[in-house]
Order: sequence, then structure tokens, then C-alpha cells
Amino acid sequence: MKDKFQNFMYGRYGTDSLNKFLIYASFAFIVLNLFIRNNGVSFLVYAILIYAIFRMFSRNVAARSSENSRFLGWRNKAADFFRNKTSEFRQLRSYHIYRCPNCGQKIRIPRGKGKIMVTCPKCRTEFAKKS
Repeated sequence: MKDKFQNFMYGRYGTDSLNKFLIYASFAFIVLNLFIRNNGVSFLVYAILIYAIFRMFSRNVAARSSENSRFLGWRNKAADFFRNKTSEFRQLRSYHIYRCPNCGQKIRIPRGKGKIMVTCPKCRTEFAKKS
């Protein structure tokens, strides 16, 4: 049986990160549908699962790989955004984060130093801030 399935899958795309995301999203919508009971959500679940199965059995490897690389680019941008926001949030206990009035560069100033003159490392503009 295993050999028959391997022969069937030969030349087909298989699964990747986008397929895993689609399957997890469909399960999330299934759980959501338990509480909402909406036919639109049910249709969305079926559509996502059918698309995931289509991608898995597709023989157009180049197109599926391109879709996956676009998805990974989007996912990495989103992950970087949340990683940066988390890092900024952790730093707020020890630092003030200001923007340069001239160029907009973020500048990190330690808390508890009183009123200080800040020099932007990018454009060398000086401005006064309370730390």
C-alpha cells in the first residue's frame, strides 16, 4: 500500500508551509463554526480544504513553489513585525524610545537621567528630551 501511494505521489507537489497553514486555518474555522453555525463559514472550510488538496496533488511544481515562496515572504514580514513590537514593548521598562524630529530615526534613551540633549546618530540633529 505504501509503495502504491509513493508511486501515485511521484511527480506531484506534496505538502509545504502554505498547505500546513491552510489546513490549520480550516481547523480554526471549523472550531469557529461550532459556535457561529454559519453556512458561509462551512463553505469557507470546504474551499480551503479543497484548495489544500489541489495544491498537494498538483503536478505543476513551479507554480506551487512560487505560491509557497510568496506565502513565506508574507509570513516572515508579519513575524518580523510582531517580533519588533515585542522587543520594543520589553524595552519600554528601561528605555524611552523617541523619534528624531528631522529624519524620523528611532532613538533609545535610558530612563531616569532627567532632561538631556539627544544627538541623532543618523543626521546629527540635537534636541532636548526628558528621559
